[in-house]
Amino acid sequence: MKNVLCYLGALVVCAGLSFAQSGNGRVRVVHASPDAPAVDIYVNGGKVLEGLPFREYSEYLPLPAGSYSVDIKVTGTAALVKSVPVTVAAGKDYTAMAVGYADGRAPGFDVMLLEDNNSLPANNGVKLRVIHAAPGAPEVDVYLTTPFETLSGKSPALAGVPFKGASGYLNVPTGMYQARVALAGTQSVAIDSHRLVTWNSMIRTIVAVDATGGGAPFELIALPDLN
Repeated sequence: MKNVLCYLGALVVCAGLSFAQSGNGRVRVVHASPDAPAVDIYVNGGKVLEGLPFREYSEYLPLPAGSYSVDIKVTGTAALVKSVPVTVAAGKDYTAMAVGYADGRAPGFDVMLLEDNNSLPANNGVKLRVIHAAPGAPEVDVYLTTPFETLSGKSPALAGVPFKGASGYLNVPTGMYQARVALAGTQSVAIDSHRLVTWNSMIRTIVAVDATGGGAPFELIALPDLN
């Protein structure tokens, strides 16, 4: 299905818009705030997404290059959760991720805006990026091994990742993997991906999140960036 959202001054709908057209960027939205309700997303006053619940995400939506006001509202209401300015550059992909607690607890509600790199991995390999979006978890280490390989004697692929920390892209060969997230400085596993199947030119963003309402048990969301 083709994305058909287009903005020209005010929000209008047009058919057949593709990312290949010059002058467009793409933005996707991820709901990673564990105690926030489902939300509607507005761009320059026009609704583009509705009923987006915790742990879900949109496809990439094409937008002409420019500056936008993105409003997050409680689904079906005018209750504004947050308004965020977003600047989109031609040929760029972005992820806007709602994180933190909405009820006033620390860390509070925020929106991370990340520039994505969906260029093909080298040598038909795999690119993986990790984001710590679990407000109930402290700094973490991330281990990437073959499935069920012991962590004894292993060094983490990423160390000391704080809340709202986003890694660069890890380039790895195609194969079978297991990702385990442990409290920083330990091998006490808080999140386990179990078996991860990869294939040529695959790109994924792996997001650590709280349970619904906040806190453990923590889980992972795998965003399908490419292929």
